[in-house]
Amino acid sequence: MTRRDVFKTGVAMTASTSVIAGCASAPSPPAAEPDVAAGVPQRLPVRLVVNGERRELTLDTRTSLLDALREHLHLTGSKKGCDHGQCGACTVLVDGRRINACLTLAVMHDGQSVTTIEGLATGAAPPNETLHPIQAAFVRHDGLQCGYCTPGQICSAVAMLDEAARGMPSHVSADLDERRIALTDLEIRERMSGNLCRCSCYPRIVAAIKDAGGVRP
Repeated sequence: MTRRDVFKTGVAMTASTSVIAGCASAPSPPAAEPDVAAGVPQRLPVRLVVNGERRELTLDTRTSLLDALREHLHLTGSKKGCDHGQCGACTVLVDGRRINACLTLAVMHDGQSVTTIEGLATGAAPPNETLHPIQAAFVRHDGLQCGYCTPGQICSAVAMLDEAARGMPSHVSADLDERRIALTDLEIRERMSGNLCRCSCYPRIVAAIKDAGGVRP
């Protein structure tokens, strides 16, 4: 076999392979259209009592309680710090108990009562409103610097004082059967450990909470 014969044979084999490949890659019948509705986020009605006022929203089921408050109800007092439940800046009260609003979905609290920093003061609008005792104590003791964490600190402190008054023990409580927990510095620091202050105002925050709790210096 000459070189010319070898080249002819190779060209013929390449041509036949291309034909087979072309047949194999022929377009297949169109597949069924995907169910577009399956990828559409679900929206549900959510009814909340926010700072004593009934509010009705229709929300994406993935909306956090924090985003519902800030983006839909425009209550921007509750801050978005880490958005991972690590800093406590978004702390609000749900049926009187403190929670991180960034870690829970709004639809999970349908029908419940939510109190934000805007709902703690009573009476007329600023400057004639009456501050909550915790708010007034934070002012007296200058328990803030930049103020970003302060709404969460105050909401958490309100619930913390209620927990201590009802005798709910913490990790450092000496007597688990005590009817009213003594507000020592250690007790307060343990109970407020979920609220971080990047300005390190912790001594003043502790002093404000002891003041509001009726502890004499």
